[in-house]
Amino acid sequence: MTKKTKAKSASVGKKSATARAKAAPKPLCKKVAKKATKSARKKPKLDIDELPTEEIWAHYQTARRGGPKQNEKLERIRNILMERHYPLVKYIAERLLQTLPKSIELDDLISAGLFGLMDAIRGFDPSRGIKFKTYCTTRIRGSILDQLRSQDWVPRLVRLKAGRIEKALQRLTGEYGREPTHAELAKTLEMDHAELSKEITSASAKAMYSLSDKWEDRDDDNSMEKVDVLEDKKSIDPIGELHRRDMMRYITRSLTHKERFIIEQYYQVGHTMREIGEMLALTESRVCQIHSNVMGRLKSLFGAKHTTLLM
Repeated sequence: MTKKTKAKSASVGKKSATARAKAAPKPLCKKVAKKATKSARKKPKLDIDELPTEEIWAHYQTARRGGPKQNEKLERIRNILMERHYPLVKYIAERLLQTLPKSIELDDLISAGLFGLMDAIRGFDPSRGIKFKTYCTTRIRGSILDQLRSQDWVPRLVRLKAGRIEKALQRLTGEYGREPTHAELAKTLEMDHAELSKEITSASAKAMYSLSDKWEDRDDDNSMEKVDVLEDKKSIDPIGELHRRDMMRYITRSLTHKERFIIEQYYQVGHTMREIGEMLALTESRVCQIHSNVMGRLKSLFGAKHTTLLM
């Protein structure tokens, strides 16, 4: 290889090395590299509803101190706290439902308990050192009981008197093995006979029951309700109606067609003498005359008692 060729190849190699050096990426500066390292190590920020309950309460207190500008955030955090404590409201409502009549719905108790939970969240102060669960349990239970009392038509004082007398009655029954006398009950309650009688009379308030309650303690769809077995005194007794119709046929079998028609229309259908006369093209006095003749013959046949069967 000649000297010119060697020099030419050397110059080409230098140029290619220079080009590669220019094309290579430049290293990042220290600030950019440090910022990239921090962003890589930084954990993603969690949403409020994903935080623990204690941290949510801290955000709630901060938003409450923020004034009207934080109302939207405050309402959102309050809704998150209500969702967190909804199982507690349901638990308290289910416990109370076991001691209440079957006409009370669980959803109504939960709804009243949620209002109590809302008041508890609004009035809770973590600086007092009380756990929120302990604080809100009393408020939820109280809200449910207030709702039940507002629906009760019996005054609360009457309920308290009835409960006091009932507790004393049960305790004395357990001690004596029998139902206590009026004098024993009055002595236990520290009352005289007249006062105890007055208390018993005023405390004996009637309870209200729903006709949609189940007649039997079954949860299936085939169980009857109380309204299904309630007697309707205004309805017609089907057995009595059948007996009455049979007796009417037996009594009127010896009558003519016109006489039977007058008796049936008057006693069964309830038409007046004038209306019957218009149907038969007779005067009202003539219909009354035929009716009197028929009743006279029936009295002679069956006696005065049997004529009442037509009424």
